[in-house]
Amino acid sequence: MSGTQFLPPRMLVAGRVLAWVVASGLLLGFLMTVWVAVTGALAFQHLSRVQSGAADTIDAVTADPASAVAQLETLANETSAARSLTSGPIWGLASVMPWVGPQLAAFHTVTVSADELLTQSFVPLARAAEGVSVENLRPTGGRLDPTALSGLAEPARTAADPARDAAGAVRNIDRTPLVGVLSRAVDQAGEVFTNSATFIDALSRTAQLLPAMLGQDGERRYLVLVQNNAEWRSLGGISGSAIVLTTDNGAVSLGGTESATGLSRDITQPVVDLPAEITDIYGTRPARYFHNLTEIPDFSIDGPLAKEFFAKKTGVSVDGVIAIDPVVLSYILSATGPVTLPDGEKLSSDNTVDLLMNGVYARYPDPAQQDAFFAASTGAVFQALLEGRGSASGFVSALSRAGNEHRLLMWSADADEQAVLAGTTIAGPLPSTDERTARFGVYLNDGTGSKMSYYVAPQTSLAWTSCPSANPLLPRQLTLHLDLTSTAPADAATSLPTYITGNAAYGTAPGTAKVVGNVYLPEGFDLVSAQTTNGASFARATFDGRSVLTFGVDVTPQQTIGVDVVVQGASTATEAEAFVTPTADAALDPVVRASCQSRAVATLE
Repeated sequence: MSGTQFLPPRMLVAGRVLAWVVASGLLLGFLMTVWVAVTGALAFQHLSRVQSGAADTIDAVTADPASAVAQLETLANETSAARSLTSGPIWGLASVMPWVGPQLAAFHTVTVSADELLTQSFVPLARAAEGVSVENLRPTGGRLDPTALSGLAEPARTAADPARDAAGAVRNIDRTPLVGVLSRAVDQAGEVFTNSATFIDALSRTAQLLPAMLGQDGERRYLVLVQNNAEWRSLGGISGSAIVLTTDNGAVSLGGTESATGLSRDITQPVVDLPAEITDIYGTRPARYFHNLTEIPDFSIDGPLAKEFFAKKTGVSVDGVIAIDPVVLSYILSATGPVTLPDGEKLSSDNTVDLLMNGVYARYPDPAQQDAFFAASTGAVFQALLEGRGSASGFVSALSRAGNEHRLLMWSADADEQAVLAGTTIAGPLPSTDERTARFGVYLNDGTGSKMSYYVAPQTSLAWTSCPSANPLLPRQLTLHLDLTSTAPADAATSLPTYITGNAAYGTAPGTAKVVGNVYLPEGFDLVSAQTTNGASFARATFDGRSVLTFGVDVTPQQTIGVDVVVQGASTATEAEAFVTPTADAALDPVVRASCQSRAVATLE
């Protein structure tokens, strides 16, 4: 029986073929694994060199873009090599395999995006900037060169699109199946790419706007609002004073300062008719009191309102409106160094915030003296800036930080220029929800009629219940938590100056801070619940398509009152943000973020 065949010959042939196929498949799989491992390791080495050289290159780009060309080209060569190694049919095939496929696909996306960011954005932009220096932005004798960035307008505009696309590609990587270490690396890369895209976009817009704003085509006048965060308004604080800034072919000068009290005097009717959806929430106060301009959390409304207010009281028409606060002044002083005021007082980056938003009220009980001190302080900081003190890169960094923190706001009466500003943080827009990010607005206003906001710290956090499932139509919940904590001393009623406590002039007990909050819900999300730890009620309204919850609480010294708002919606968003009123505390970021946390299929850390 030894020679007997139990299977027909054709079946034996088929079996041999199948065996060869399986063996060949295993061999090919092994070879493919080796290939991917080797090329992946080599690509990782290239990206590691990019990472190690990135910090110095970014510093070079910030200080002097022209000097960074060689460094950027070196990094671009590394990313191009990494892209080449992680491309091709073998990587494409491996990227669709279970478990390992998403890891390889994510790595490939990062290498491609890094290559496009460098080769299509940074390198061409740096080459175009070889004749440009950041130091060209340093004022000389009170004048800024209107053409300092003109040569970068078109290259920056061209570079902005691929930078935005590269950042978007990394943001859109699904983190769910990624192992822990790779997921974190993708998050870090996404942050770098987003910051890079934001930088290029800001450069593009600045290069477009700067010549006209500096009066290259004729004199321009801007109204500078100095907000005081010691008395909260939605976008920062009361518009305590206004200064006219004039530009003419690069020459910059400051005019007289008007106080909010003077600009509001004898105004008995709104200077403009506000829409009903605004008056339903804020009444007519923003159009009757200059202090309340930024109570409306949309600077595209506040800017024109300030222009009309100022023209009605002074007869002076301005071409735009700019808002800053004492924290911005402290950032500028970090670049220029300390300044000396007429009374001999030294104003520095360390003491500006405390002095302008708190100490001045103990020193000068007369509001007129306070206004004079504010004017002198702001004027001294601007004068130091116009004299060209400090480094231009330091000044640019100061303004960049102020813009990112929503402390620097701008509106232009020129429709084309306003269109360039639109969509940026300095345009001061309402929070807008998109397919990736759900956004709240948390806007706080003082109801004490005093400067007690200086002593209130708003701590805000966000949390998702889950990430998007396979069915994006399933609703998910997002929770906003806000703690309002008074840091005022226990004896604030007697130990603080009456100008700070309000002395019960508007019905609030001395030492207590009355906070009126407006919470703007993300579009497309419905309210599930809203409550405060002290049982305060909420009123509901609608503004520009957004549901708005309004509450009022009295926060006594050393007390914390919590606010919780839960919303629900069917959304693909994996990120959440809250725009919060900027305070006197620069350590409190006015933009709070959170990512949904879903459990990855792979758990390798």
